[in-house]
Amino acid sequence: MSSLRVLAFSSSRVGSSGYLEIAAPLIKNFLGDKVLNIAFIPFADADNDYNGYLAKVKEGLAELPYKMHVVKPANAHATVEQADVIMVGGGNTFKLLHDLYQFSLIDVISKLVNSGTPYIGWSAGSNIAGLTIGTTNDMPIIEPKSFKALGFFPFQINPHYLNIKAEGHNGESRDERLMEYLKLNPKATIIGLPEGTALHREGDTLKLVGQVPAVLFRTGSIQADPVCTVLNIGSDLSGLL
Repeated sequence: MSSLRVLAFSSSRVGSSGYLEIAAPLIKNFLGDKVLNIAFIPFADADNDYNGYLAKVKEGLAELPYKMHVVKPANAHATVEQADVIMVGGGNTFKLLHDLYQFSLIDVISKLVNSGTPYIGWSAGSNIAGLTIGTTNDMPIIEPKSFKALGFFPFQINPHYLNIKAEGHNGESRDERLMEYLKLNPKATIIGLPEGTALHREGDTLKLVGQVPAVLFRTGSIQADPVCTVLNIGSDLSGLL
């Protein structure tokens, strides 16, 4: 039986809501009321303003009873290993994964979370909870050692999912890009997470939580064309694990 406890948000905001305003109640429900030490990993920030990022997160979660500790290169392993919870913020997914490899944190985080340490992420922090970062929306501003991510979910995640194509725009829509991924990776499964949704894993149970439906993209067989299926809030997705 799996010990994984993961809460992966599409984004830190929904519409004009405050920073982490929508996430805070779900985080409290996920972690409870105990005072916990959270190791916050800010490496997705391309400006490397780690203290500023931590301050922003603290403000967004000010009403929750947790102690936040920012992870920096000099103290990375100690801060992560001594924490009760690992939290990973959004930003650029390539930068985030690059730094996690550079500071040798991939195996450390994986071991802790697979042993029961709760993991919370949003945007880029959710991207790396999947098998690879191959379905991120971000620009590859830096090259990580590998696209292989943490694999807390045995599928791909596409945060900030929105399939709107502006009139007169000749580039691909989000669905078209995800379908392209499936054509070259026909055995893959992708969940498109719109803002306002999250994946909540407790061991061998997985549910979609939040406000709006998500979308499941998969092929099923090498010969078939990719298809997408709407996933309603509250859907039991344990069969994908």
